[in-house]
Amino acid sequence: MTACSLSFVPMAEHDLDWVVEQEAVLHRFPWNRRNFTDSLAAGHTCWLMRDADVPVGYAVMLVVLDEAHLLNISVVRAAQGHGLGSRLLEYLFSIARCSGIRQFFLEVRPSNLAALALYRRAGFVEIARRKGYYPSSEGREDAIVMRFDL
Repeated sequence: MTACSLSFVPMAEHDLDWVVEQEAVLHRFPWNRRNFTDSLAAGHTCWLMRDADVPVGYAVMLVVLDEAHLLNISVVRAAQGHGLGSRLLEYLFSIARCSGIRQFFLEVRPSNLAALALYRRAGFVEIARRKGYYPSSEGREDAIVMRFDL
């Protein structure tokens, strides 16, 4: 994988079989097809990241006025550990900046150490906690709310 071989394309309905399949592999509590369909229908910014035309990641971002909210970001297991999560996040930042976005928000599970490390390296800071936000095998798990000023 090289930076030159990466491309970013808008996610479309015909991509959802692959996206939903990956989502089920990557997450213990995955989004379902309807979550992605609704995001596309609502006009959320939905992207696929490709490496030499092979999809390796995807992201969904909600934009409201001058704020963006990262709803989902994922890199396929075989491609993890090569900085692609950072590359996808950097791409989303560039899209946000071009749209006049001033702040970028997200929620993350405290147990998702890899995601927390990615977000902290990118410059996100914790601003709040949402109690019992996520389902978990033990009942509910808090969400760490993070913000990045663009």
